[in-house]
Amino acid sequence: MALFNPKDIVSAIRQTLNNHADTLPLHQPRFMGNEWQYLKNCLDSGWVSSVGEYVSQFEEKLAQYTGAQYAIAVVNGTAALHTCLNLIGVQPNDEVLCPALTFVATANAINYCHAIPHFVDASFTTLGIDTAKLVEYLDKNSVVNNKTCFNSNTGRPIRALIAMHTYGHPVEIDRLQEICASFCITLVEDAAESLGSQYNNQHTGTFGTVSALSFNGNKIMTSGGGGAILTNDKHLALRAKHITTTAKTAHPWELNHDELGYNYRLPNINAALGLAQLEQLDGFVQCKRQLAIHYQQAFQNMPGVTVFNEPPNAYSNYWLNILLLDADLATKRDRLLGALHDNHILSRPAWQLMHRLPMYCECPCMTLKNAEQLYQRIICLPSSVKELELELEQ
Repeated sequence: MALFNPKDIVSAIRQTLNNHADTLPLHQPRFMGNEWQYLKNCLDSGWVSSVGEYVSQFEEKLAQYTGAQYAIAVVNGTAALHTCLNLIGVQPNDEVLCPALTFVATANAINYCHAIPHFVDASFTTLGIDTAKLVEYLDKNSVVNNKTCFNSNTGRPIRALIAMHTYGHPVEIDRLQEICASFCITLVEDAAESLGSQYNNQHTGTFGTVSALSFNGNKIMTSGGGGAILTNDKHLALRAKHITTTAKTAHPWELNHDELGYNYRLPNINAALGLAQLEQLDGFVQCKRQLAIHYQQAFQNMPGVTVFNEPPNAYSNYWLNILLLDADLATKRDRLLGALHDNHILSRPAWQLMHRLPMYCECPCMTLKNAEQLYQRIICLPSSVKELELELEQ
């Protein structure tokens, strides 16, 4: 067992970031573009709510950047994911496959549809869904009947699979496309963390029938709060815009609504901030990837730990850099986290696994050995785009 020294890790992080601030946060936004100008335009015009020119501009630029045919801006990533599941017809008592290693919003969005999360294991290569284990599991535990996949243990339909690009690293999404097609399951992408990431030169969020993005304050770019739905299906795009605008029917003055809708549209003032951030996104990704290289160099000869590197065929945005403890040192995770926090380095473990949460502990799941190991081994390092801004500007 090659044991790491917490003091060496603290020193490596500080030297990598070349930052002498008392506290190093996990992630902070960077505002160096047209943010003030666009926000002032909103205030001067009075258009600050869910109608305004910045909303449509933001949607158009998002679609152009990602290569999606359509982008629909909404209030946050969770709302985007909830709407995605609504659009593809997820019904109460359906099951939706999703990672056990994910942020709780992925499972919550399923629950909002009164459907049931069905948790699957993670890959050591991508941190996302383990495709080989998924195929083996579905072969043994599902049956396809009349173009619908059913859980052979519960009898419930398995309506969809949510593929999450963990910490910005693309999952093996082409293989998941094949699996979903083979088992008649609709593919949805949770691309909340992967704006700017590509798989085989195609932007994440453009492989699924629908996909969700997030622009929360801790993401690679932010609109304060905000999210978006991506799709190449015009019908789904129109429906997404309709139901996220309270399903209001068009009329010069009447306020009528033709179905259950949601007040999910992104305000103009948030879209203005998002547009200014989107204009800088290529630089943010460059900065993140540069920081990842520096972290990898700093830890390459340190015993007991490695910095997670982007998977094969992937171009990752490195939303958060991940320090991975060796398997035989997993029990030392909390000791290291304590040392980092004592030194004002605000690192974090992975999210609590979904099947361990009280509201999801009785949901169906496959064997989750990989996810259990990764949970004990992952430490998220400070990864703000601000940290290397001087190098980036040069």
